[in-house]
Amino acid sequence: MAVRELSALEARVLAVLVEKASTVPDSYPMSLNSLTLGVNQKTARDPVMNASESDVAAVLDELKGMSLVNSVSGSRVARFEHNMKRVLGVPGQAEALLTLLILRGPQTSAELRLNCERIHRFADVSSVEGFLEELATREPALAVKLPKAPGAREARWAHLLSGEPEIPAGGVSSSSATVSASAGARDEEIAALRAEVEQLKAAVARIQAELGLA
Repeated sequence: MAVRELSALEARVLAVLVEKASTVPDSYPMSLNSLTLGVNQKTARDPVMNASESDVAAVLDELKGMSLVNSVSGSRVARFEHNMKRVLGVPGQAEALLTLLILRGPQTSAELRLNCERIHRFADVSSVEGFLEELATREPALAVKLPKAPGAREARWAHLLSGEPEIPAGGVSSSSATVSASAGARDEEIAALRAEVEQLKAAVARIQAELGLA
């Protein structure tokens, strides 16, 4: 099913819903507040945004009009869920790749395989490339392989849900200048996840001690 070109914020809101459905299922469907926090998240985002709740609410109305988002009743707080896979007519693997391209900007197949792990685990890079090629050959296309940057070993891919990506003169991806910053953001995210694991281990150890299971 074809949808109109999405704004950057519309695409970001949709991708955050897809991401959080897999990474924090206990908080999904998402409230407006938690969705706004996900949109403005400082790690694993390129570019970083600063949208208000009213901005996100307006975008949700637009996405609901395209059936890309549904509101969920039965709660004191309005909650929202995505409908990306069905509306775009793509499998879950392709949905995961589009989500990461929206959230983190253009990436190589290898980068996508690594960054997608929490949403979908690909067996190898060739499987990633297979789904990207399918997205690129659809009508209309949903992804595109960018010209290889000078000195780069691999070409990067970009999504087309928000139109053609901007490519500076020389064929360099618009995100190439921020690769180091993105890598640093990934390192911060990994460190935060490791800290959470250590806290959980400590909590389990305390419970075991209290129950005499240590």
